[in-house]
Amino acid sequence: MSRRLTTEERAAMKEALKDTEGEEVVLAKIAQMPDSDRAMAERVHAIVMKAAPGLTPRTWYGMPAYAKDGKVICFFQDAAKFKARYATIGFSDKANLDDANMWATSFAMTKLTKADEKRIAELVKQAVS
Repeated sequence: MSRRLTTEERAAMKEALKDTEGEEVVLAKIAQMPDSDRAMAERVHAIVMKAAPGLTPRTWYGMPAYAKDGKVICFFQDAAKFKARYATIGFSDKANLDDANMWATSFAMTKLTKADEKRIAELVKQAVS
């Protein structure tokens, strides 16, 4: 059974064709987000850049993302992107998060506490190790 892509999924695919590198591109993408998503994305951006300054900011399917050697390691998906009830920080299969036979690769966020920020920094450092 085939399923049709949603409007949001089609838009993400079109944005993927326009993905580019650069902090200014990522900050511009973040600036377009609704207030609650924007505040979290700004914090995530700052955390990622501090935890792994060697990562290259870029967009990935139109989302803020961070790459190592041209490969996306982690990304921020705002809740509004797919009309979800929470934003997400996700990690690609290039991230070094392996833990036995099963591990998390994305985390839902409705707000960020200091403890959450610390955990994100730890995950990013592990992902690039």
